[in-house]
Amino acid sequence: MSTLSFACKITPDNVEVPLGIEIWIGSKCILNVDHVKDVINFSYEFDDTEGQHTLQWILKNKLPSHTVLDQSGNIVSDAVLSIDHIMFDDIDCTKIVSNLATYSHNHNGSSENTTFKFYGDIGCNGIVELKFTTPVYLWLLENM
Repeated sequence: MSTLSFACKITPDNVEVPLGIEIWIGSKCILNVDHVKDVINFSYEFDDTEGQHTLQWILKNKLPSHTVLDQSGNIVSDAVLSIDHIMFDDIDCTKIVSNLATYSHNHNGSSENTTFKFYGDIGCNGIVELKFTTPVYLWLLENM
């Protein structure tokens, strides 16, 4: 049985704000942190069984008070988590992920659920989702 390694770096921009994150591969939660207080260099190995997989990063615990607005409604400060250095088997896939992943959220309850392109930062409770296939090397070749 072969395995596939997955890794990413999660960086909070404001460690005082208790933003949480979960990472799921399929139906398995592989990381669950209620308050990201420091940079997380996360890695995980899983079975490289041929097929389609879904990888999700889920932002949680964001409150409206974590976003400061001025009198005109412009954001003065906010709390976000950055996700980068996304790797499969030590190959940096960050650019591929930003091209293929989606970010679904409802602006923390202030709008209908919408889906956006993922650019590396998550600042609303919601889900970044990446669908990929294994063997991952074929998927990489198809998406480079």
